[in-house]
Amino acid sequence: MTNAQKINSQLQLVFVTGIDDEGEEVLQRRSYNNVKPEAENEAVQAVAQVLSELRQDPLHEALRNDQLLLVGNQ
Repeated sequence: MTNAQKINSQLQLVFVTGIDDEGEEVLQRRSYNNVKPEAENEAVQAVAQVLSELRQDPLHEALRNDQLLLVGNQ
């Protein structure tokens, strides 16, 4: 059986910065590293909301990327 341990987490905020010539949204990503792996999703979402309010561009999506260390039991 394999165990997984969270070792790192990152928050990415994706903003709509405009519309291109073809009518598609232009997106810009902002990444925030060193999110505590044990942080609850609700807390990370609250931080994402506060950070997005500091920008004029609308928030398209907020992503949390977790890095896992896989350790096999023998």
